[in-house]
Amino acid sequence: MTEEAQFCIDVAKENMQNSLLHLERNMQKIRAGKASPQMVDGIKVDYYGVMTLLNQMANISAPDPKTIFIQPWDKSSLQPIEKAIMSANLGFNPINDGMVIRIPVPPLTEERRREYVKRAKTEAENSKVIIRNTRRDANDNAKKLEKEGIPEDEIKKLEIAIQNITDEYIQKIDKILAAKEKDIMTV
Repeated sequence: MTEEAQFCIDVAKENMQNSLLHLERNMQKIRAGKASPQMVDGIKVDYYGVMTLLNQMANISAPDPKTIFIQPWDKSSLQPIEKAIMSANLGFNPINDGMVIRIPVPPLTEERRREYVKRAKTEAENSKVIIRNTRRDANDNAKKLEKEGIPEDEIKKLEIAIQNITDEYIQKIDKILAAKEKDIMTV
């Protein structure tokens, strides 16, 4: 395989891998019944007029499967953190004791579990769309290489390799989704 064709494959693989990593991060944010620090990832707090990520201003842990523990480095930020958690609409009721914030994670209802499975499926489908768009871009690059004089049989091999990589990443997405679905539906 030519150097240009290999570069085309490498770029496609890297983009697909990035999409997979993004999916895994998003799946961690979806509740599965047990407490996890990732559940509050992405919450922004109005900290002295600057929107700051919660994990940049506090230590976040899950000491047990039913509680998230937030210990801010600056105690004066307890109120804004509590307000940000409430406005994030995650279904949590934070408890502020003046030193730390405890978030009891309520057990999921059957209806809520189904909502989270639906959300996980949407995330997986979005990742599949990105994978397919990456495949399309790689195939477009292959066509450009053909115009630059690379033999047609080499282009066909390249397109087959791109399709095989695409299939591999779609299978990985399906496995991630199946594992998350099982995790969410386990009571």
